[in-house]
Amino acid sequence: MARTGRPKAELRLSDEEVDTLERYVRRSKIGRGLAQRAAIVLECAKGRSNKRVAKSLGVTVATVGKWRRRFIAKRVEGLVDAPRSGAPRKIGDERVERLLVDTLEALPKGATHWSTRGMAAKAGISRQTVSRIWRTFGLKPHRTETFQLSTDPEFVEKVRDVVGLYLNPPDNALVLATDEKSQIQALNRTQPLLPMRPDQVERRTPEYQRNGTTSLFAALDVATGNVIGKCFRRHRTKEFVAFLKVIDERTAPSLQVHLILDNYATHKTPTVLRWLVRHPRFHLHFIPTHSSWLNLVECWFSILTERQIKRGSHHSVDQLESAVREFLDAHNKQPKAFRWTKTADEILARVAQTAGKTLAIHRESFKSRTSVTPH
Repeated sequence: MARTGRPKAELRLSDEEVDTLERYVRRSKIGRGLAQRAAIVLECAKGRSNKRVAKSLGVTVATVGKWRRRFIAKRVEGLVDAPRSGAPRKIGDERVERLLVDTLEALPKGATHWSTRGMAAKAGISRQTVSRIWRTFGLKPHRTETFQLSTDPEFVEKVRDVVGLYLNPPDNALVLATDEKSQIQALNRTQPLLPMRPDQVERRTPEYQRNGTTSLFAALDVATGNVIGKCFRRHRTKEFVAFLKVIDERTAPSLQVHLILDNYATHKTPTVLRWLVRHPRFHLHFIPTHSSWLNLVECWFSILTERQIKRGSHHSVDQLESAVREFLDAHNKQPKAFRWTKTADEILARVAQTAGKTLAIHRESFKSRTSVTPH
């Protein structure tokens, strides 16, 4: 006779307990551990086995059993962490939760985000306490980052194509991550630079004179890290075809050349297509729109900007282009390849996760804007 295991105590929830647990789950940013425990209890209350609950929530069976028993013994209070040693808290859980909810879901009047002083005035506590609570829960209202989801209808196909070239390049071929760094400005500082000294960083005036611009066309060899580059004063189809000719001259004729490019219009003109017909060893692979992170040459551009352009001072475009060529030559003497590690499936899963979170946040924001509070 097969063993059925130790019988589990029946877990039933009152309506009030369901409301409380669901509120904990919704407030997952406030306490992830508490939200997970609430989710475990809610799943167990549906009559599911510990093993099934563990698999659906990504935890161990022992964890599910622990919080099932704890809830049955002490109900909702059993899910909260036991008090730790030290001075007793002066601010209760409800005030902390209220502060965090205001931080995440409300905005101060006349501002785009909360400051510690503004939140302290609203919550009636010190700004040091606000800062400590924010640090505990990883909240940084003063910081912001940018993101852009691609709307390219061929996003999946293009990601698989480009990542495939990075991870499994074809035999007897070169894979070149290619792009243009356009409108690089030749800026000349209006006052002399004060060099670095002991206990004193380098100083420079923020004022400058504009002395023209140049555009750098670059092709990064994914396998070796070597870069083919050339500066042009304009950024048109004519210049792009001229750069293709430079690549053709500097690569072995026996090799197939796969260029990874963005969707800039100059890469797809009839002139370019005619040139490709006459040079069948060249193959173009386009990254999805709003996905510059998929082009490895962008990593090299950031290094060029940080080490040569950002702090440079140039009296003319010729001087700027000379500095760029000097950086190119120094890099190619000791090139270092950028190693791509993410598979296409990993990238697509991460993008899907981000898109799902973005959609959920957008829906919640839309509901809060359109909801009508009864008088």
